[in-house]
Amino acid sequence: MADKQNYYEILGVDKNADEATIKAAYRKLVKQYHPDLHPNDPTCAEKFKAINEANETLSDPQKRKQYDFELEHPGMGSQGGNPFSGGFSGFGGFSDIFESFFGGGAGASVNTQGNDVTREINLSFLDAVKGCTREIVYMRNEPCPSCKGTGAKNGTSFKTCSKCNGSGQVRFAQDTIFGRSIRVGVCPDCNGKGKTIIDRCPDCKGKGYVRKETRVTLNIPAGADNTSYMRKRGYGQASTDGGEPGDLIVTFKVEPHKILRREGNDLLVTVPVSFATACLGGTVQVPSIDETVSLEIPKGTQSDTVFTMRGKGIKTRMGTGNLRITVKVVIPKTLTPAQAKKLRDFDDVSSYRDDDQMKRYSDAVESLYGTRPYGK
Repeated sequence: MADKQNYYEILGVDKNADEATIKAAYRKLVKQYHPDLHPNDPTCAEKFKAINEANETLSDPQKRKQYDFELEHPGMGSQGGNPFSGGFSGFGGFSDIFESFFGGGAGASVNTQGNDVTREINLSFLDAVKGCTREIVYMRNEPCPSCKGTGAKNGTSFKTCSKCNGSGQVRFAQDTIFGRSIRVGVCPDCNGKGKTIIDRCPDCKGKGYVRKETRVTLNIPAGADNTSYMRKRGYGQASTDGGEPGDLIVTFKVEPHKILRREGNDLLVTVPVSFATACLGGTVQVPSIDETVSLEIPKGTQSDTVFTMRGKGIKTRMGTGNLRITVKVVIPKTLTPAQAKKLRDFDDVSSYRDDDQMKRYSDAVESLYGTRPYGK
């Protein structure tokens, strides 16, 4: 662990960050450092690889638990998710001790995974909350079907590497402060594969991949938002040295709704009602996901009153949210002379001054300032 970067620092999050914070940080960094967006900056590929590695560990509760233990106890490994089983697993034998001093190692592998491909798609508000199907089309380096990504004709035109005799490793003499030592390293002729190509694949010219348009159908589950992403394993760029292809990472940009808003799995809506409806009560139609629903406004409803309709929110695999309705009483800005007279007549005979809230306020103002705030 001592030679690894700090995954929390890579993602720019606190050690106690929750899953949503880690996901949001990862999504932001993916857009910032993806190699496809910076083809002339070779450092982005390395940064992107580190970002993916950090996310893979911290987004998995079991891996994160193990990583946190190793972070706090440098040099101690873990097996089977139990940080104390097997004792010290940082060294697996003599070759590991050699590696810790001199680098390389008998278990070195040169097969690296191909780069990920990142794409963003737009979703309407309702498609995001209800779930939908989308097809995404993009260009990528796909493993050559003729040679199965090996680069050799028919996938079989190999011979055993003469330098390493098929082991993929060679020994190098190295002088150190402890004297002359033997270091085990990757064979430079076959790059650790143990075999070399006799005849290159004519379709990919020995590269192991071909440039191709790729179509992927995504079944986007209900509840997607701007912090969500989907990963399709193996649909990224082909590896250049025999490893597995990278992944396709799809992020979402959700368009706002004209009326509805979202908070978790709850839907929020603000409904304006007339002064008369607030006073006398009535029924208003409120928008939900697929239809409008009837809301009964009780007599004397105050502005900013919130009503909750349970189970009318977003349905996901994690549960169903509610529809939360905030009532806003609309006060007319202009009145005709006749309307104004009727309203004053109403005010003169109204009993609203007997309301407990107004009485407490009026009494408090009079006791402090000697003035009745409402003139009567």
